[in-house]
Amino acid sequence: MFGKFSTVLLCVSAALAQEVQLDAKLGPKQAVEIERLNATIASLAQIATENGGNRAFGLPGYNASVDFILKSIENFDDDHAFEVWTQSFVGLFNQITVHNLSISETESYVPQGLIYSPSTPVGGVTAELAIVPGDATPCNSEELLATGANVTGKILLIERGSCPDGTTFAGKVKTAKGAGAISAIIYNNQDAFISGGTLTAPNPDYIPAGLLQRSDGLSLRERVLAGEVLNVHYEQIQNIENRTTVNVFAETKAGNKENVIMLGAHLDSVSAGAGINDDGSGVSLILELLRTLDAKNVKNQVRFAWWGAEENGLLGSKHYTETLPAEDVDNLLAYLNFDMVGRGYYGVFDGDGSTFNLTGPPGSDVIEGIFTKWFHAQGINTTAAAMTGGSDYYHFMEDLDKPIGGLHTGTAFEQDPCYHQACDDFDNVNVTQLYINTQAAQHTLLKLIERGPEIIPKGPSNLTSTVLLGKKVGVEWTHLIEDRHHSGCAVAL
Repeated sequence: MFGKFSTVLLCVSAALAQEVQLDAKLGPKQAVEIERLNATIASLAQIATENGGNRAFGLPGYNASVDFILKSIENFDDDHAFEVWTQSFVGLFNQITVHNLSISETESYVPQGLIYSPSTPVGGVTAELAIVPGDATPCNSEELLATGANVTGKILLIERGSCPDGTTFAGKVKTAKGAGAISAIIYNNQDAFISGGTLTAPNPDYIPAGLLQRSDGLSLRERVLAGEVLNVHYEQIQNIENRTTVNVFAETKAGNKENVIMLGAHLDSVSAGAGINDDGSGVSLILELLRTLDAKNVKNQVRFAWWGAEENGLLGSKHYTETLPAEDVDNLLAYLNFDMVGRGYYGVFDGDGSTFNLTGPPGSDVIEGIFTKWFHAQGINTTAAAMTGGSDYYHFMEDLDKPIGGLHTGTAFEQDPCYHQACDDFDNVNVTQLYINTQAAQHTLLKLIERGPEIIPKGPSNLTSTVLLGKKVGVEWTHLIEDRHHSGCAVAL
């Protein structure tokens, strides 16, 4: 991407070429450097290249990414101002080794995978393709059978869509099984490319299932509606097993330990690609904040986290929040999340709920305001990012009831056409946009270090145990496709 240092900025004030403008006592140890950000994403891309094309949980590329972060922190911490450690946890690993869908020797499709789908028998299954007639969007077997569909012993082609259980994939798979289908093929309900999804966890109510692009699904559906009998062969072999992995942490030794500001980004990629925007960009951002922080002179303590197994269901941050002692929960002032910050719009979490009516815990509105004010001061309009639970902030917000904030630049095709694909590589990140987002994050972090306890409400935790009984993630792990934008200037991509 470099020579992408020459990327043209539109509508951005000249102040961005200089150190972030803060009150004198809020000055950083060093200014953010675009070359450093670029070097980090280049290193992560190289790690993926050397390890099968990805940095996914349970695979060598992730372990190499952990080593890179630990070594980088060591190189940056000349003053020995940080405590650094890793936290091991067990997560459910998955890897699809065989996946194909065909109608004849000359007509085949490339299905995308669903994490935690059961496997077909070796050699696959062959059966008639069934569809859902009419305009129905069933989310249980009764609704499906009420359409007159006969799916017993067949492979059901069904459209993706929201179900009352909060899922867009799992509810459809359960519907297919409940009506007697032997496999399910879900086609996307949007024209944007779908690169995969998750069923959150293995479940006996599932049958083997895969994903198709919308155009392919609609084409097959129209043929069945026209009376053509399609005998489909479907095979998927998915390895699912427990594997141990780690989160990585670095925490300032200095600062008030009763007011901890925490920042996080997930270190893993999907298995389909290097994950340089998702989320090498966030990894690079918080590493640069660590490098530039005057860690020996912080007023309040700062903790950085690089999460493992995010793409498998927020497993690293879930483990962390579930095992965090109650005293440490009380001491946590706020959590900032940076997941996909390298191309797209300038997205700030909608902490006050004014756009999406999903309000964060008290103080989230304050964090949103700090970010938004900074961007607007630079002449950059922002887009509200909905807090729907699609990244590692979820358990801080939902289970610990802590203020959250952060940046997110979008997953839709218009923002990142390489989302969850092999092309999410080094060239997929606009390093100038990453640079601007890092400056915004630095400003917000320093403001919270200096004034956070004054401007963010903080009270003792109501938790008697941080093992949050009965709490489960209610959303499937796929990034929200945001489509609400504020007009304004942009960075040339």
